[in-house]
Amino acid sequence: MTRVAVLPGDGIGPEVAAEAVRVLDALGIDHTEHVFGGAAILAQGTPLPDETLAACRTADAVLLAAVGLPELEGAPVRPEQGLLGLRRELGVYANLRPAHGDGIDMIIVRELTGGLYFGARGTRDDGTWYDTCEYTRPEVERIARRGFEIARGRRGRVTSVDKVNVLHTSRLWRDVVTELGATEYPDVPLDHALVDSFAMTIVEAPQSIDVVLTENTFGDILSDVAAAVTGGLGLAASASLGDEGPGIFEPVHGSAPQIAGQGIANPAAMLRSTALLLRHALGRDDDAAALEQAVDLALVEAPTPDRGGTATTSEAGDAVLRALGAAPTL
Repeated sequence: MTRVAVLPGDGIGPEVAAEAVRVLDALGIDHTEHVFGGAAILAQGTPLPDETLAACRTADAVLLAAVGLPELEGAPVRPEQGLLGLRRELGVYANLRPAHGDGIDMIIVRELTGGLYFGARGTRDDGTWYDTCEYTRPEVERIARRGFEIARGRRGRVTSVDKVNVLHTSRLWRDVVTELGATEYPDVPLDHALVDSFAMTIVEAPQSIDVVLTENTFGDILSDVAAAVTGGLGLAASASLGDEGPGIFEPVHGSAPQIAGQGIANPAAMLRSTALLLRHALGRDDDAAALEQAVDLALVEAPTPDRGGTATTSEAGDAVLRALGAAPTL
C-alpha cells in the first residue's frame, strides 16, 4: 500500500497541509501525520523526533508543509535543523524547482548537499571569516545524471550553469557535465551558461529555457528568480530526491506566521508539491497533470487574498477538488 508521511509543521503549514490531505484522500492514497519543526520542539524538545523520522523512512514519500516559528529564531534548537537533518537522513541530493507561466516551462535541478553551504568555514587568527566551496566528481556526476534524465523525459535540453571563468569548482562542474553529456546522453542537447548572464536570461527570455542544471548556491538563487517571473514564491513547489528511499516534497513559501490561523493562506504551492509527489514518487503522471491543471483553474476561480481575491484556504481547496472531480484520470 502506498503511504505518504505528512508533516504539517509550523505557521500556515497545518492549514495548507489539510488541503493536500483532502487531495490524497480523493486519490485514495494512504497517509499518516507526524509532528515536525517548531511544533515538535515545543512538544518534545527536538525538531525531528525519532517517531517522525522512522515514519518518513518507511513511507513512499514525505509531504512537508512549512517550518519556522518567530519565537525560536536564534534559539540553540531551531525548526530548520529538523529539515536539514531530514534531508541528510533520507539521502536526498537533487532539488527540483519547476517554474511555469505564459509560455514558460522550466525546471531547475539544483545540487543540494555540497558546495559553499557545506564546505569548511570558520574564522582565522587574523580575523578573516571564510566559507569554502567544495565538490567531488561523484557529487557532480550524480546530479548531472538526474538533470539529463529529466531532460530526456521531457524531450528537452539541459543548460548547465556555472562560473567557470572565476571558480575552480566550476571547471570540475563543466568538465564532468560535458563528459557525461557526450558519453551517456548524446541524445540530449547540452549548452553551458555563466550564472550572472543566465540570471538575465531567466528574467528576459524564460520561454527559451528547459532544464537548468546547477550547483547548490547558484540553484538557490536562480530558482527564486525563476519563481519571481512565474508568479512569486507563494506559488512555487519543490521536490528533493535521492537515489533510494522517499523524497521530500514541500512548498517554498515558508511558514508565514503573520497570517497563520486566519484561514487565508494560499494552498497552491502545497498542492503543486503534491503533484510533484504524484509524478516523481508514485509514478502517477496523469493524476499529477490533472492536479496541476486543477490548481491553475482554482487560482482563477477562487483566488486567495495574496492573489487579489477573497477566497479562504479551504475555499481554494474546494475549487481544486471540484476541478479534480471532472478530471478523467480519477
